[in-house]
Amino acid sequence: MANVRNVTHRRVLGIALPIVLSNATVPILGVVDTGVVGQLGEAAPIGAVGIGAIILSAVYWIFGFLRMGTTGLTSQAVGADDTDEVHALLSRALLIGVTAGLVMILGQALIFQGAFWLSPASAEVESLARDYMEIRIWSAPATIALYGITGWLIAQERTKTVLVLQVAMNGGNIILSYMLGLQMGWGISGVAWATFIAEWGGLALGLWFCRHVFAGTAWRTAARIFDLVRLKHMAVVNSDILIRSVLLQAIFVSFLFFGSGFGDVQLAANQILMQFLQVTAYALDGFAFSAEALVGNALGARARATLRRSALLASFWGGVICVGLSICFAIFGPIAIDIMTTAPDVREASRTYLPYMVAAPIVGIAAWMLDGIFIGATRTKDMRNMMIVSAITYFATVVPLMAAFGNHGLWLGLLLNFIVRGLTLAWKYPALEAEADRPRSGPAAAT
Repeated sequence: MANVRNVTHRRVLGIALPIVLSNATVPILGVVDTGVVGQLGEAAPIGAVGIGAIILSAVYWIFGFLRMGTTGLTSQAVGADDTDEVHALLSRALLIGVTAGLVMILGQALIFQGAFWLSPASAEVESLARDYMEIRIWSAPATIALYGITGWLIAQERTKTVLVLQVAMNGGNIILSYMLGLQMGWGISGVAWATFIAEWGGLALGLWFCRHVFAGTAWRTAARIFDLVRLKHMAVVNSDILIRSVLLQAIFVSFLFFGSGFGDVQLAANQILMQFLQVTAYALDGFAFSAEALVGNALGARARATLRRSALLASFWGGVICVGLSICFAIFGPIAIDIMTTAPDVREASRTYLPYMVAAPIVGIAAWMLDGIFIGATRTKDMRNMMIVSAITYFATVVPLMAAFGNHGLWLGLLLNFIVRGLTLAWKYPALEAEADRPRSGPAAAT
C-alpha cells in the first residue's frame, strides 16, 4: 500500500547537498556571459545582456510554480505507490511547460514592449537587448518544461541527477558562449545562441534521465493525463503557489523601491546586503527541497510519524546551515562588503546594516523550511493565505517603521515579514500533520 522508507540524516543530506552544489553553478554562468560580452570593449553590450537576461528571468520566474507544484504532487504519488500517476504527472508538467513557452513565443512583442516601458534603456542598449531576447525566447518551451522535470526528479529524491543536469547545461552554456561569442565573433548573438542550444540540450538530457517512463503507457494515456479531477487539483495547487510567489516578489521589489528613497548610498548598501540573502536562499534550497520530497512521500503513504520526522530532520539541517551562515556573515561580512564595493561611504553604510543580515538567517529559518514542508504536503491554500497575512503585515508596518527609523525601519519591516510568515505557517502545521491520519480522497485516491 505505502512506499515508506526510514528518514535518516544521511537521506536528508543526500537530497539536499546536490541541490546546494547545483545552485552554485547559476551565478558562474552570469559571470561568464558578462565577461564574454565585456571583451567586446563597449558598455552597451554588457548592459544589453544584463537587461535581456533579467527580463527573461523575471518572466520565467512566473512559472516557478511548476517546479514546486510538481514536486509536491509527485512526492505524494510516490508515497502512495501510485506509479501510473507519477508517470502521468511528468506528462502534465511537460505539457504545461511547452504550452507556456509557446505562448511566450507568440506574445514576445508584447512582453518586450512592456518590459522596456517599465524599465527604459538607451536606444542602443534596447536594440541589442531585443536582438538577444529574440533568439533566447525560442527556447522558452524547453526552459519552462525543465522546471517540471526538475520538480519531478526532486520528488523522487534524484537530486544527483538534477546536479548532473544543471552542471551539463550550464557548463555547455559557458563553453558555447566563449566559442560563439568570442572565438567566432558573434558577440551578443553568440551568447544568446549558446543559451538557446544549452536549454534545448538540457531538455533533451532531462527527458533522457526520465526515459524509463516512456517504456510504459501511463505517460501517454489521455484518460489519466487529462483527468478533470486531477487537472483541477493541479491547477489549484499551482495557482495558490503563483499567488504566494507574486506577493513574495512584491515585498522584495518594494524593499528596493523604498530603499531608493533614502539616497544612492543607502540603496547601494541594501543591494550589497541583499546578496547575502541570496546566498542564504541558495544554501537553504537543498534542505527545503528535502522537506518537500520527504514530507510529500510520507503524506502520500499516510505515515504521520514519518512526516513529522521528515519535517524535523530537514529543519534541523536547515537550522545548522542558518546558524553557520549567521556566524560567517558576522565574521566575514565586512571583508565581503569590501570586495563588492570600493566606495568608502557605501562600505560604511553596509557595515551599519550588516547586523540585520546576521539576524536574517535565524529569523527566516522557520518561514523558509515551512514553505518546503507545506509544498510537499500541497497545503498551498495555507501557504497562499499566510503569505497574504504576512504581506499585509509588512506593508502596514514598514511605512511607519521607516518614518521612525529610516532605513533601519525598512530592514526591520523585512525581518518582521519573515517572522510573521514563520509563525502563521507554524500555526497551520498541526492541521497539515493531522491530514496524514485521514484516508486518501479526491485525486490521491483515484488510482
